[in-house]
Amino acid sequence: MASPSTISSSDLSSPGAAEQIEGLLFALILIDPSLRVVQVNQAAENMLGKSAKRLKGANLIELIGPLDPRVEHRLSVNDAALVAREITISASETEKRVNLTASPLVSHPGWRVITLSEVGYDEAGNDEELASTIGAPSILAHEIKNPLAAIRGAAQLAARKLKGADTKLATMITDEVDRIVRLIDRMQQLGSRTPEVTKACNPHEAIRTAIATVRAADKGKVEIIEEFDPSLPPVLANQDALEQVLINLISNARDAVSSAAKGQVTVRTRFVSGLAFSAIRLGRAVRLPIEITISDNGPGVDPTMRDHIFEPFVSSKPSGQGLGLALVRKLVHDMNGSISHERDAKKAMTRFRVHLPLAKVNASESEGA
Repeated sequence: MASPSTISSSDLSSPGAAEQIEGLLFALILIDPSLRVVQVNQAAENMLGKSAKRLKGANLIELIGPLDPRVEHRLSVNDAALVAREITISASETEKRVNLTASPLVSHPGWRVITLSEVGYDEAGNDEELASTIGAPSILAHEIKNPLAAIRGAAQLAARKLKGADTKLATMITDEVDRIVRLIDRMQQLGSRTPEVTKACNPHEAIRTAIATVRAADKGKVEIIEEFDPSLPPVLANQDALEQVLINLISNARDAVSSAAKGQVTVRTRFVSGLAFSAIRLGRAVRLPIEITISDNGPGVDPTMRDHIFEPFVSSKPSGQGLGLALVRKLVHDMNGSISHERDAKKAMTRFRVHLPLAKVNASESEGA
């Protein structure tokens, strides 16, 4: 056994079990033999939308159910281990797709540790997968632009010499070439590996600019409600990229409610303490306490597409190319943020949540502080 003189100061200050559990990025829930919640960490409170005080004593299946019958049966068997991937749980009346594990505690028969981690948009490897998916088409797109420029030039020249209906055809060619070029530009932006340059910025300025842009295009037909926390500190983001993210999300919400009799879009900001995500490219966890939520009371995304809406070339719109939300995800990730989607079936609301890091107060503070 080492003598006290050989124990370093770093050993004395090592985090204990409680600190390690609180630092986990996935939700951890301790249940007793009767499936009652005994202990939770901060990530579990965030995921389930309830405080530890309200979670303790609740039956796990009643708390996150209804579940797949096979999962529910396995959980009801004492001392049964379980690994369930991409299952649906209910979290504060909101459906979420998660990976679930149940680990029996040998020292305490019947007791188990449950972990929950959200599936999808912020898992490790998504950025690399996205870049590889878009990379090859992006290179090809560069080569396509040259002949498109020649076609556009020829159409403009023809428009000057033609008359009547033929002029409209030449103009249509020009417009379609421009549309294809814009699509190619978005594909190239998706394939870019250069992250956005971030600095301190006021989130409400970006939100108000985005709302003004959407309102100008919509001419005020859809009500956009602002619910801002005026005390929010600056976020660490790229102002232009953040505005683009918000314009896309608010425009999508507006489109979703455009046919509703009383369509509403709500943009809300708040401070969420304790929320953190693992930024794989940074090699550490980053706290993301600034939350921007865009909600709408439209019909929501087709359930069969909900797990894929941030993937490229996936769209629920008849004329959509499926690049808008893929670009949104990339821009948010480039700012070391997180984006998620959820459907509140009880309130018939669709929500997109963007979480961003705080700007550094001074040079001595770390980004994750």
